[in-house]
Amino acid sequence: MFGQTKPTAVGSHDSSNQGANYSVRTLPLPDNNAGDVSMDYIAYDASTNSVWVPGGNTGAVDVVDVATGKVRQIPGFATKEVEVRVGKRVFGPTAASIGAGVVYIGNRGDSTVCAFNSASLAKGACDHLDSTPDAVVYVAATKEVWVTTPGDKSIHVLDAKTLEQKAKLDFEGNPEGFAVDAKRGRFYTNLEDKDRTLAIDLKTQKTIATWNPSCGKDGPHGLGVDVNAGHLFVACSTLAEVLDAGHDGAVLSMVDTGDGVDDIYYAPATHLLYVGAPKAAKLTIARADDHGRLSVVAQVPTPEGGRNGVLAKNGNLYLAHSGLTKLSALIVVSPSGK
Repeated sequence: MFGQTKPTAVGSHDSSNQGANYSVRTLPLPDNNAGDVSMDYIAYDASTNSVWVPGGNTGAVDVVDVATGKVRQIPGFATKEVEVRVGKRVFGPTAASIGAGVVYIGNRGDSTVCAFNSASLAKGACDHLDSTPDAVVYVAATKEVWVTTPGDKSIHVLDAKTLEQKAKLDFEGNPEGFAVDAKRGRFYTNLEDKDRTLAIDLKTQKTIATWNPSCGKDGPHGLGVDVNAGHLFVACSTLAEVLDAGHDGAVLSMVDTGDGVDDIYYAPATHLLYVGAPKAAKLTIARADDHGRLSVVAQVPTPEGGRNGVLAKNGNLYLAHSGLTKLSALIVVSPSGK
């Protein structure tokens, strides 16, 4: 039922490796005189070995070369000042998604989604939405870009080449988080304010399953998927859990992560789940077995604010910074020897 309390974590815990096998550093980014760089969804492009970092308050997107640490910047994004609960904030580009030779950037400053060449950084097609974009997701199977717009409880479906709108899907709650299941032809998202997780058919664009992650009043946030195992990973504010997406969506296991969790990253090749908890200032790394049981293999202290990680092919995890403290840098967590 709605409003139920958070369940107790039942995943196992291996206390033998509490971050000793990982190092943490920061990688400075230009703040364009803003004082810090606010980040939300970042993305790793394996084809160019670079991390794309929309800097909402800087009006720019930073493209970081993983091999050298050098930063190229795409400036000139629109920004706007918005009154929020904690005061005034400047919103601009906040989401990136890797496509076929292009990277899609969602901008809350002017409600646009634009494509940029992944190598040259040249600007391509753009579309203006009638609501503020949150997550931007390239869906290779349908050659579309799905954009969550929680402000009007909808998802916009755009043509990946032209970015012209093909459809607008309406919901009874606020879409939050995403995962694409190419094997089952599904798009997963949460209704954060309803504490529900949805499976949407990519072709018919109809909701085909609704599950209860039992995250509580804060609702579910980020998502990840193991398409072969049929496991869907869901982020609650202080937990990460596994749903049986291949069957009835039952909760298979969960682990404590610390507070403030937003998005998560799952690496199918290693069965490792990476969960940054910005308020708790730590990164939890957990392994999922064939039955969807999570066990914590490391918890790594990080600077406060680290969240929403992406994994590079060299094994480094790059964490965005939530703005809890002023920081003009990515947080980089590396296995020993990297």
